[in-house]
Amino acid sequence: MSADFWAGYISGALGIIIGNPLDLIKVRLQANSSAPGSAGPRQFTRFESTTSLVRGAAAPILGYGALNALLFVSYNRSLMLLDNSLTDPTNPENCALYKLWLAGALGGIASWTVSSPTEFIKCRAQLDARHGVSSWTVARDIVRSRGWRGLYFAGGITCARDSIGYGFYFWSYEYCKRLMSSYGYEDANGLPLNVLLCGGIAGVVTWASVFPLDVIKTRLQANTIDAYAEARPLLRSQANRPAMNSFELAREVYRTEGFKAFYRGLGVCSLRAFIVNAAQWATYEWLMRYFQNPTWNGPLKDIS
Repeated sequence: MSADFWAGYISGALGIIIGNPLDLIKVRLQANSSAPGSAGPRQFTRFESTTSLVRGAAAPILGYGALNALLFVSYNRSLMLLDNSLTDPTNPENCALYKLWLAGALGGIASWTVSSPTEFIKCRAQLDARHGVSSWTVARDIVRSRGWRGLYFAGGITCARDSIGYGFYFWSYEYCKRLMSSYGYEDANGLPLNVLLCGGIAGVVTWASVFPLDVIKTRLQANTIDAYAEARPLLRSQANRPAMNSFELAREVYRTEGFKAFYRGLGVCSLRAFIVNAAQWATYEWLMRYFQNPTWNGPLKDIS
């Protein structure tokens, strides 16, 4: 397979390994309802055991590796279609920024085929308080109760989140690199500081642009856990509710909890996004250099 596929796969899997504990906290904060009669935010500071911090990681490690691979391959190919003069999509210095956004959005739509079931399984595994719950048991439960199509529950809002988010992801990464270059920034001692910084900023910008959509997605998926509600204080307030679509849920959240509910957990998510995406971009850029020139074994120098 192509170099960008494997570079994307490995960097994506690495990002999940690094960021899963903070992602678990983010998902629990999003799923929590502070409306009257709900369990309250304090429930989300309690973890059943230390293994809770890695709960739901198996599906993303496998799925997000494939997702990231598909994302970068689709982005690179889309960018070359949008700009015929571009010969190397990994170095789009002269490409218009709006084309980068469009290519990222197309890449997000393509990666949705993997991200939608992966996100659903991960969300359910992270929120389920039963002992011994894993990504595999959650996947079996979903298929048994909802069929294979059930893995794509809340797929519409997930697709919107991915297309908009990844549009800003690639746009902000390249814009940050160009901005730093315009100020004459150069790597110190050959260290990939520009890649780490731009990658981290791109991650924060991405999540800030789509966080309300991600909250709605998480709430929709959390509402599907309707059995054993008494053993699940995190979701007790959401049990036995009639199914709602994205717009109905958004209206209810705004009516009962206010605008701030759409940004609950953004601080934790931003911290995770900066760390994970700094590592992912540095890994991706290093691997692309290595795959394109296997004899190269130097630092990420002059990569921007």
